[in-house]
Amino acid sequence: MEFSLISKSNRSYLFRISVIPVLILLLAGCGKETPADKPANQTALNVAAQPLTQPKAAFTRNTTATPEAPSFKPATSATLAVTEAPPKLAEGKSAKTKAPPKVVHRTGEDPDYARQCGWPVKCPEPLPGSILPRKRIVAYYGNPLSKKMGALGEFPKDDMLRRLKGEAARWEKADPAHPVQPALHLIAVVAQGEPGKAGKYRMVMPDATINQVYGWAREAKAILFIDIQTGHDDIRTILPRFEWLLKNPDVHLGIDPEFNLIKSGKIPGTKIGTYDAADINYVTGYLMGLVKKHNLPPKVFVVHRFTAKGVTNARKIVLRPEVQIVMNMDGWGAPWLKRSSYKSYVVAEPVQFTGFKLFYHNDTKKGDPLLAPKQVLMLNPQPLYIQYQ
Repeated sequence: MEFSLISKSNRSYLFRISVIPVLILLLAGCGKETPADKPANQTALNVAAQPLTQPKAAFTRNTTATPEAPSFKPATSATLAVTEAPPKLAEGKSAKTKAPPKVVHRTGEDPDYARQCGWPVKCPEPLPGSILPRKRIVAYYGNPLSKKMGALGEFPKDDMLRRLKGEAARWEKADPAHPVQPALHLIAVVAQGEPGKAGKYRMVMPDATINQVYGWAREAKAILFIDIQTGHDDIRTILPRFEWLLKNPDVHLGIDPEFNLIKSGKIPGTKIGTYDAADINYVTGYLMGLVKKHNLPPKVFVVHRFTAKGVTNARKIVLRPEVQIVMNMDGWGAPWLKRSSYKSYVVAEPVQFTGFKLFYHNDTKKGDPLLAPKQVLMLNPQPLYIQYQ
């Protein structure tokens, strides 16, 4: 069967390749600071803290500290800790005690800034069977019907699972304190550049395709994420269609604000969309209901974010013991730009747990190296969800 997600939507992706990333990287190359509201380059290939003990009830954070203004200056050698040689003293004069040199952290790595923003977040106590924060999830993202949407579909199945196993081993070596839970992150609803029969600018993958990837995940002892790009559909309408899958204990959820464009009416790929806290609270409420109805372990819920308006009213997001929310930094670009986006859009607005996406191609196409696990682990707070595209 031939699907339009590959052929018909590429035109909208070209907009993201030629406009958004180029403008941002040109600004960075000219040596100017990128404004705080400029996102890290988002993928052109995808059309589409540890908790403190609290009562097991839903609540919101109440952080009042005002964080410093985000910095978008690239890291240089000057951002590392500096030690000075002691000055020579004149004969007969006693030395004065000098304060140790202040450590200047690179953007996104400063623990003081994280504390000012409200990290670690006060969260519900993890329920039995919770994946986070005890483990770190390492996921391959994409769709098997397209080689251009991510690692999940770029490589043949056996090669893909072998590569995922290798990445999991690298992360466990870098941080033995957090065993790795491998995952496949399937784009199960793909935003489209054309309205389609339903007029919703999205395509729901066939159950056979979803079950195929679910089988791969089970073969690799991995969990499965289904990712929803709503286009012009409503998350309240489309999410219940996946109860048949989400009622399984090893299936979790992701949503992509970039492709939620029902309010703006814009075509996916021509404008960046948004979700409000009210939308996210609906989803966590729905997942909580499934957990209770089917006696499941808590669900992990990933929300992609790489712009200031990608998630609005973030501090009104309700935390529930049955759902573990990950705000995933979803932008691509040079390492300094990715750290800046992590600081501005994830650290600055604490929710619960954090994630970080790494792009095999887009992060490196300008000659920059792909960030290694030890480099990502320098971020504060440390991401507990890692996604490769």
